[in-house]
Amino acid sequence: MLNKMLVIGNVGRDPEMRYTPSGSAVTSFSLAVSRRYTPPNGEPQEETEWFDITAWNRLAETCNNYVTRGMKVYVEGRLRSRSWVGQDGQTRFRNEIVANTVTFLNRPQGGGGYGGSPQGEQGGYGGGGGGYGADGDYYGGPAEPSDADDLPW
Repeated sequence: MLNKMLVIGNVGRDPEMRYTPSGSAVTSFSLAVSRRYTPPNGEPQEETEWFDITAWNRLAETCNNYVTRGMKVYVEGRLRSRSWVGQDGQTRFRNEIVANTVTFLNRPQGGGGYGGSPQGEQGGYGGGGGGYGADGDYYGGPAEPSDADDLPW
């Protein structure tokens, strides 16, 4: 069986990091993925799907330190569905993407860097284009700088 999600979108809220009782870091944030299309009537439309993203361990720490609202990222991972009974007695459902790779595609709006990049690290922070796998190791290299005006926020 194959369970693989690949999405590119804009971060909707800053990451929130917490720790499990066993000490594992877990970070979550939302991601907006938009699709533009023109129906037969000719009026351009846009649909936005929201995904909850969860990262664990070193990837969780990296996302917490460098991902910010408005930033464009590529996320690769698996889909996980959960259900629980809320305080009101209603069953609730949640789909989330458990990330194993997060790649930074551009700077957040405002043009500021991500700051705090380790010495010798290439891409991923100031110019975008690098990413981190679930093991926390860096993958990729610098990309062409993108214009912050391209963000739809």
